[in-house]
Amino acid sequence: MRRLFRWDKKYLHWGVTAFLVIAAAILFYMAMSYLPVLGQGISRLITILSPFVWGLVLSYLLNPLRKSLEARVFTPLSVKLYKGKQPKKMHSFARTMAVLVSEIVLLAVIVALFYLILPQLYSSIVMIVDNSPTYIANLTDWVQQMLQDFPEVERYISSSLASFNNDIVSWARDTLLPGLGNVVSNLTAGVAYVVKAVYNLIIGIIVSIYLMSNIELYSAGARRVCYSLFGIETAEKLRDGLRFTDKTFMGFINGKLLDSAIIGLICYIVCAILNMPYALLVSVIVGVTNVIPFFGPFIGAVPSAFIILMVNPTKALIFVLFIIVLQQVDGNFIGPKILGSSIGISGFWVMFAIILGAGLFSFWGMLLGVPVFVLIYTAIDNLIVKKLKKSDLPTETADYVDLESIDPVTREPVKRALPEEE
Repeated sequence: MRRLFRWDKKYLHWGVTAFLVIAAAILFYMAMSYLPVLGQGISRLITILSPFVWGLVLSYLLNPLRKSLEARVFTPLSVKLYKGKQPKKMHSFARTMAVLVSEIVLLAVIVALFYLILPQLYSSIVMIVDNSPTYIANLTDWVQQMLQDFPEVERYISSSLASFNNDIVSWARDTLLPGLGNVVSNLTAGVAYVVKAVYNLIIGIIVSIYLMSNIELYSAGARRVCYSLFGIETAEKLRDGLRFTDKTFMGFINGKLLDSAIIGLICYIVCAILNMPYALLVSVIVGVTNVIPFFGPFIGAVPSAFIILMVNPTKALIFVLFIIVLQQVDGNFIGPKILGSSIGISGFWVMFAIILGAGLFSFWGMLLGVPVFVLIYTAIDNLIVKKLKKSDLPTETADYVDLESIDPVTREPVKRALPEEE
């Protein structure tokens, strides 16, 4: 019997492809339709698991301190206590003490923040708002004395200061102080808020204790899952990428936090010695803004200097000079000592990363924009190097300086001829 239909694998291939494309389009449309519901579900899940998320964050941030304490303090101490005869007990003692001290440091920082620093900051802000008319009047008198030979400039600055005084007082009394008051009232009278915050903190600390106490076991489990899901080469590349990501973020964030804490402390000590007004408030501003690379010193110095300027213009000038010296010391000595080697990108790309991150994600973008950009920059650079090696071309950027062409036979760069000296 003659066949009416001739089977061809080519038609089967195209039919299956068309079916899969249509099915994928339908699934994508359904996923987009249920995207708000999915987003609400994910948000709800994150809210439920927020104590564990905080535990992961705390353990990640505290683990370098735990490792340093364990290696430099408690392991030598355990060797002396057990005389090197009970390795398991020695390891258990060193790990337990290192984790315990790390958590105590965390709690001490939290207590200092909420019971020592925040109330004084609030009092300083209230005092500035209440005394701002006096400060502006003193500053206006100082400007008039300094610019008495330039009456037009003096009138303009005096009117600007008067306008600024009205604006800043209105903003502080209508927006800033009510907001701070709400925070204080929530911390003191908002029972549900306090209970939830304490619950999240306690569970987060417990989770971080579990993670840091058995970090090798959890790391081994993660490696086991990685090798079970991917091939050996893919798993190794993934682990190398994660190690580089961890090194970049951990070195940058922890280093910056420690560097900023040291700068804030030095600023407070010097300001207290020089009897600067609002020394704690100014030091907190300088320390917090120092976390932001490149722009941080300028962001913190401007409002701090203006706060001091309203009280004592001469001390404001001294403060500006001190901040310049402090930032030079930080940039050349303290910062490199804590952060180690350079982050690997030029100042131009640092500035680009901060501006882009700030535009997309505001403060967190300014803070994390640089390490994220380093990861992207490194990944792109590795792809470029891999492609150049595959084409037998030079991989170093210096090889392309003054480049005229690439020899198609030898694959060597041909440099542009320098002009002959006259």
